Amino acid sequence: MNKPYQIPELPLFFNFESISIYKQLTLASRALAELKGVAKTIPNESILLNTLVLQEAKDSSEVENIVTTQDELYQIDLDMKETLPKTAQKEVLRYRQAMHTGFDLVRKNKLLTNAVIKQIQQELEENTAGFRAVPGTALKNNQNETVYTPPQTKDEIEHYMSNLERFINDSALCNLDPLLKLPIIHHQFESIHPFYDGNGRTGRIINILFLVANDLLDLPILYLSRYINHNKSEYYKLIQKIRDAAPENEKEWENWILFMLKGVELTSKETVVLIQEIKKLMQDYKLRMRPLFGSKYNHELLNNLFRHPYTKIEFIMRDLEVTRQTASKYLDDLVSNGFVEKVQIGKSNYYINHQLVNLFINQSDLHK
Repeated sequence: MNKPYQIPELPLFFNFESISIYKQLTLASRALAELKGVAKTIPNESILLNTLVLQEAKDSSEVENIVTTQDELYQIDLDMKETLPKTAQKEVLRYRQAMHTGFDLVRKNKLLTNAVIKQIQQELEENTAGFRAVPGTALKNNQNETVYTPPQTKDEIEHYMSNLERFINDSALCNLDPLLKLPIIHHQFESIHPFYDGNGRTGRIINILFLVANDLLDLPILYLSRYINHNKSEYYKLIQKIRDAAPENEKEWENWILFMLKGVELTSKETVVLIQEIKKLMQDYKLRMRPLFGSKYNHELLNNLFRHPYTKIEFIMRDLEVTRQTASKYLDDLVSNGFVEKVQIGKSNYYINHQLVNLFINQSDLHK
C-alpha cells in the first residue's frame, strides 16, 4: 500500500524532551564521548581509519545485501582493485573511498554540504548524475509492492535538500542536541531519496560525518551500520511508520529517535572494547618485537601490521623506506616468530596478522 507522505520542513516542531529520550540521549552521549577519548589512545590515526572504516564499509554494504567475507575484505586492503573478482568487493572499496573523501572535506571545513553529499554518492556509484531529475522512482517491498513514493521533480528534491543542508549546518535554525538531530537527518535524507542509486549507503556515511562535523568524533570510526544491519527489519519498519502515521506521528518519531540513539550507545561501547583490544594487542606485539629486532626495531613496522591486517613486501618498503631485501627479511622474521602468517594469493605473497583479524571476527560473531 502506497500512502502519500508529505515530507516536513525542518526543524520539526515536536517535543523531543520526553523522559525516555532524555535517558537514552544521556547514555548515547556518554558512550560516544568515551569512544572519542579512547580513539586518541591509538596515536597513529591511520590504523583506526584503515581498519574500522573498512569494517563500516562491509557492514553498510551488507544492509543492501552486498556481502563480503573477512578474507575478501582484507584483500580489498591490498590495493588489488584491478583484480577483485566480485562486484561486492568493488562496492566495499568504493564505500571506503567515499567515506575517506567525505571525512577529509568535513574535517577541514566542519560543514556537511550538499556538494559534499553529492561527491560521496559520486564516489560510491562512479557516476555524476547528481540529484534525480527524472520522475519514476518508487520504493518497493519484497513483494514488489510500492510502499513509498519520494519526491519526483527536480525542484522538489532540490528544495528539500536545501532545507536539509541548512538543518545540518546552521545551529541557529534549531538548538536540538546533535545526537537528536542525527535520526531526523537520516530519516529526512532517506525520505527525500535524492539520488537514483546509493541513497542508503550515502545516508549511512552522512550519519558518521555529521558526528565528525559536530566534534562528537574526531575520526569516522563508529560503524553504526552493524547495528542497522542486525536490526534491519526494525530499522525499515520504524522509518515507514513515521510516513504512514503522518502528520500525527510524534510517537513514531520518538520511537525512531530512541532506536537510533540506542544504536549510537551500543555501537560506541562495542567500538571502545575493540579499540582497547587493538591497543592491548599492539602493546603485546611491541614488547615481543623490540628484543627480536634489537636496534633495527622500527615502530613503523608495528604500525604497518595494524594498519594492514593483510600486508605485503611493497607496503613495508613504502612505510619503512627500506629495500625489498630488508622488507623481505623483516617479514620472514615476523613469520618465524608467529606475528604473521605467510600466504600466497595468485603469484604474490601476503602476510596476515591473524590475531588482529580475529578481533574483528569475534566481534562480528557477537551479533550472530
